Amino acid sequence: MDLSKIILNSIKYPFKNIAKLPIIFILFILIAIIPIGKLLNNNYMMLIGGIAFFVFILIVPGYFLNIIKIGSRESAMFPSLNLVNNIYDSIRVLVLRMVYMIVPVAMFFILLSTVAPASFNFLNDFKILSFLATFGLLLVIILVTYLIFEFLLFFAKARLAYHNSLSEALKVNKVIEDIRNIGIFNIIKWVVAMIALAIVVSVVSSFVITIPYVGILIDICVIVPIMESIASYSVGLLYSNIT
Repeated sequence: MDLSKIILNSIKYPFKNIAKLPIIFILFILIAIIPIGKLLNNNYMMLIGGIAFFVFILIVPGYFLNIIKIGSRESAMFPSLNLVNNIYDSIRVLVLRMVYMIVPVAMFFILLSTVAPASFNFLNDFKILSFLATFGLLLVIILVTYLIFEFLLFFAKARLAYHNSLSEALKVNKVIEDIRNIGIFNIIKWVVAMIALAIVVSVVSSFVITIPYVGILIDICVIVPIMESIASYSVGLLYSNIT
C-alpha cells in the first residue's frame, strides 16, 4: 500500500466505525477527571482522577496496540473493549518500553557520572565556552541515543502487535530488518505526513479549546483519541507493507 493510501485510509478509519468510536471517547474521559478536579478545586475529584489515570494506563496502551494489529492486517474493523486482553497488552507494551529504554537510561547515568563532572569543572574555572561545548555534547549524545531507541521501540510495538509475541518484539535485529524492509525513505515520508496532519489537528484544537467550559473536554476526549487512533492505524498499515 502506497503512502497516500495509508494516510487516506487512516484518516477514514475512525469514521468508518462510528458505532464503536465512543469507546475511546469514554476511555479518554478517565484522564479528563484530573483537569476537571483542578478546575473545580475539588480534592475528592482529584483523588478519583488519580485512580482513573492509573486505570487509563492499564487499558489504553493495549487498546491502541490492537488498532495497530488491525492496521497491519489491513482490516477496517474497530476493536471491542476487552479489559483482560487490554490490560495484558498494556503490560506487554510497558515491559517493551522498559527494555528498550535500558540503553538510553544507562547512557544517561554513565555520562552524568563521567562527563558531567568534568564539564562543571570548566564552569568552576570560568571556562564558559568549554563548559557549554562539553555540556552541549553531553545533551546531544543523550538525546540522539534516546531518539534512536524510541524509533526502534515504535516499530517494535508494531512487531509485537503483528506477531502477538513479546519475544519477537524484543529481537532488535528483527526490528531493524523490518525498518529496512519498510524503507527509511518511506518512513521519513510517513513521519512528514503525520506531522503535517498533527499540525492541522493542533490548529483545530486551538479553536476548540477556546469554547467555554467544554472546549478542553472536547479536545481531550474527542480530538486526541481520534488522532491517536489514526496514528496507530497508520503504523499498522505501514507495517503491513512488509507482511
